[in-house]
Amino acid sequence: MSAEAAADGSRPRVRTAGGVVEGRTGPGGTAVFLGVPYAAPPVGALRFAAPALPAAWDGVRDAAAYGPTAPKVPYPDMFAALLPDPAIPGDDCLNLNVWTPDPAPGARLPVMVWIHGGAHTRGSSAVPVYDGSAFARDGVVLVSFNFRLGVLGYGLFPDAPVNRGLLDQIAALTWVRDNIGAFGGDPDRVTVFGESAGAISIGSLLAAPRAAGLFARAVLQSGAPEILPRVRVRATVRRMASLLKVDATAAAFTATDLPDLLAAQAAVLRRSGPLLGGPAFGLVTDPDTVPTDPLDALCDSAVSTEVPLLLGWTSDEYRLWLAPTGGMRLLDRLGPLSVSLARARTGKDRAAVRALRTALPAAGPAELAGQLITDRLLRDPLRRLAGARRAAPSFLYEFGWPSGLPGLGACHALELGFVFDTLAAPEAAWLAGSEPPQALADEMHAAWVRFAVEGDPGWAAWNGDGPPKVFGGPSLDAAQASVTTRPVLP
Repeated sequence: MSAEAAADGSRPRVRTAGGVVEGRTGPGGTAVFLGVPYAAPPVGALRFAAPALPAAWDGVRDAAAYGPTAPKVPYPDMFAALLPDPAIPGDDCLNLNVWTPDPAPGARLPVMVWIHGGAHTRGSSAVPVYDGSAFARDGVVLVSFNFRLGVLGYGLFPDAPVNRGLLDQIAALTWVRDNIGAFGGDPDRVTVFGESAGAISIGSLLAAPRAAGLFARAVLQSGAPEILPRVRVRATVRRMASLLKVDATAAAFTATDLPDLLAAQAAVLRRSGPLLGGPAFGLVTDPDTVPTDPLDALCDSAVSTEVPLLLGWTSDEYRLWLAPTGGMRLLDRLGPLSVSLARARTGKDRAAVRALRTALPAAGPAELAGQLITDRLLRDPLRRLAGARRAAPSFLYEFGWPSGLPGLGACHALELGFVFDTLAAPEAAWLAGSEPPQALADEMHAAWVRFAVEGDPGWAAWNGDGPPKVFGGPSLDAAQASVTTRPVLP
């Protein structure tokens, strides 16, 4: 594999294992290659199969535009106004993108591989906020990719491989190992990073035997290692089958038209969510991919403890799900009952509520309930994971800058435009509002680059106690180490 030049010298070319791809010159002379296949299109008999190798091609493949995104349904309107999620039609959705400062073998540059979020049902690598130009500008090869979502990637069937979305991710990382050197990257210096469901996926990749050796460092943003009960995922598939009036098998779902499949998925998942629970798709234990609960495996054994970790959350994760839906107002009207329900959901005791009240004296019931659930879903497991590290350091952070949009605070996914240094993208304002602080993006993006280059983001590794590094907000209150003393928003 090697780098080449177009006849007129204006378009970079790289020879991959599948053939030659021709990209475009990006900002500052970087090279950009979009829509490169890493696996065969998952259609027909491959719809619910493990990812297969893509067909090689003759000649030069144009890599100037994002490839098709994985089949999905749009966000509900209230979230679609905040979370850009382009849908690009086409079958060849198992594709990836590369931004590189030097598409030449031998450059041996650090590599970062982005795994997008979206509750395992939405999202793609084509979201404008995920543009990798700033990473390439700063000397890092950035890779992003699509993978199967929803029932296609995570539906549990008796006649199909389990965790197909994770198998797609492993296939993409294998492609990186085998091809990234031709783009100037070092396959031995790969950092995976992801947010929300992407971070959850990385938790399983850390514990997956098939992913061993494919990356050297990992960043988990607002997502902790977790698995769903197999019975819950299987029940979700059965509900879809009932709506479709077919058997709950991969064969029957393969014979179903894709639009009908997605419509049934949307109907079944309509009342589910990160805070409410309900029907869902996600990772399950499986001997071939995730043999045991990944959080237990990572905390109780030596699995992947040689991989340095960067872990963190936003101060008001829950506001993304509650503020746009009116959930904050509803929980405040319920008063103490909402806190009691949150305690029942999380297993938190009264002492935890008292600690929150001490840290947040102005907090209402919705704020208290949301923080309890955030502790249970994110802060507690991420602190547990960081505290269990033995052979490599863990670094904790909290993102505390509040959005310029009313009620969102420092909500889930708000940090993404700062990490990618893409605040200038119009879509970044959908969540951040107007005029977000560029200095904060400079600081946060530089920390992620430094972690990829040096394995150290620029602050002390967590020693099992004390607050994390805080970006853009007040320091953590000593009365409740996992909650910041920030103003309560409307």
